[in-house]
Amino acid sequence: MKAFAMDTALARYILDHTTQPDPLLRELAAETEARTGDHAGMQISADQGRFLTMITQLVAPAVAVEVGTFTGYSSLCIARGLSGGRLHCFDVSEEWTSIARRYWERAGVSDRVTLTLGPALETLAAFDQPVDLAFLDADKAGYPAYYELLMDRLRPGGLLMVDNTLWTGHVADPSRDDEMTVLMREFNDLVAEDPRVTVVILPIADGLTMVRKNG
Repeated sequence: MKAFAMDTALARYILDHTTQPDPLLRELAAETEARTGDHAGMQISADQGRFLTMITQLVAPAVAVEVGTFTGYSSLCIARGLSGGRLHCFDVSEEWTSIARRYWERAGVSDRVTLTLGPALETLAAFDQPVDLAFLDADKAGYPAYYELLMDRLRPGGLLMVDNTLWTGHVADPSRDDEMTVLMREFNDLVAEDPRVTVVILPIADGLTMVRKNG
């Protein structure tokens, strides 16, 4: 096995050699930090954002879904990668997604995005379109249920991306038995053992799992 621990210097090097966010994304990141305080850590990193745009460009989805929109950084990155498709966002917060709406408008992508507010277990269950690409970054306790709802809608060959699956590296530390670490371990096991999919965890930011539905 070829593996190594990524220290801060290497992570910084990787970020410095990744195409940087444009002024609008930087402004959104700064506003998120100023407006949401301790919750700002829920926003994806700049390299994840660039990755989401590239993957969206490669997949060229007709229908993309995001569960967990927050202030809109990830949705903006996905929407920018669309080439004629549509992004359907599911979130519970009118306050935080109001920031997202403003930035979608400023970026000129609001016509590509549909936002549905409400508990995703209900709103996503009512969504009946086949999905080509999905991004999951919502409450971690809900991951298994969201995963099943998305898998039911993901077309064969479709791609699901799941954030925070390394949980600051705690998932690999057997001494960690706090609730959130255990939840993420159990979710990772669930996905790894699912015969419907092919999966790989990428060590981007806090871990990004790529799940391709076999078909």
